[in-house]
Amino acid sequence: MASVARSVARIASQATPRTTAVRTTTTANARRALARQAFQPSSRRGYASGPGGGSSSTPYILGALGLAGAGGAYFYYRNGSVTQLTEGSSGESRGAFTPTKDDYQKVYNAIAQLLEEKDDYDDGSYGPVIVRLAWHCSGTYDKETGTGGSNGATMRFAPEGDHGANAGLKAARDFLEPVKQKFPWITYSDLWTLAGVCAIQEMQGPTIPWRPGRTDRDASLCTPDGRLPDGAKDQSHLRAIFGRMGFDDREIVALSGAHALGRCHTDRSGFDGPWSFSPTVVSNDYFRLLLGEKWAFRKWDGPKQYQDVTTKSLMMLPTDMALIKDGEFKKHVERYAKNDQVFFDEFKDVIVKLLELGVPFQSKAEDRMAFKPLESE
Repeated sequence: MASVARSVARIASQATPRTTAVRTTTTANARRALARQAFQPSSRRGYASGPGGGSSSTPYILGALGLAGAGGAYFYYRNGSVTQLTEGSSGESRGAFTPTKDDYQKVYNAIAQLLEEKDDYDDGSYGPVIVRLAWHCSGTYDKETGTGGSNGATMRFAPEGDHGANAGLKAARDFLEPVKQKFPWITYSDLWTLAGVCAIQEMQGPTIPWRPGRTDRDASLCTPDGRLPDGAKDQSHLRAIFGRMGFDDREIVALSGAHALGRCHTDRSGFDGPWSFSPTVVSNDYFRLLLGEKWAFRKWDGPKQYQDVTTKSLMMLPTDMALIKDGEFKKHVERYAKNDQVFFDEFKDVIVKLLELGVPFQSKAEDRMAFKPLESE
């Protein structure tokens, strides 16, 4: 049901001519209503807050030690000792397990199946929070020191897991634990990034090439707080944060398009509400709404944020509004608002770059894999 609703919302989004003025005509208003109607029935909770944080069961696998060579043998801890993995995609096997693309496709499918089955989170999907997990575990990279990035999955530990920017991501980490237990050979670092790829594709986004090779690290390598963006800041902050990772203005705007997904929560960031009417569908609506809607400060007791004047149901952060106040950023907002394929193409490339920041791959870029969405399997 959730996937059907997302498909309808996507079709409704594409049905409107791609102009920078959105929801200013009768056709646009009809599209907005259709998107809302298609999206809301897919959720048991509608625009609800995330479920309360429950305690997760401690997995019997404490973490992968790594791999020997590109796509090499995997080992892991079990019951306090190092064990060579002997269970592969075809059941019991002898010696070291070398995963293939088919094995990673099975991991992808398991994640996609969970996304389909567990529709009791936020707006009917864990997809947006899974994308956020992949982004936050990767966005700590510092090109000057070579520290941070997705290699390590150090968000498993305090203090990184307790950083304010990571509030609420325990839900995403717990969601993926059954997959880790089913496929103990995959590292958390690879699992989290592959899950981000899966979530984007299952929410009708572009195909994201991906490759394995990340290893898990211990708590001593947790990154310091303050490496992720603060939504209350301006364009200079965005350039400082993303520039530290090695992104230019175009890439900053492309990555910001992920705000078409999900919502903010008062018990996490302090902000409140979704950015778009279809927060479980990857689209260029974030850019169209930025340009086409009128935005005003929300009158409330929370932090400074904007809301759309028309329905008062959408929100934008100060960092979002910075993208149309700054001329260099705005020209890319306009490009993406006019053409969703341009956005998809450049979003794909920048997500690949983000997920690979700082990873010492032994494979080559041409070894990246493309996974089939669940419904095409």
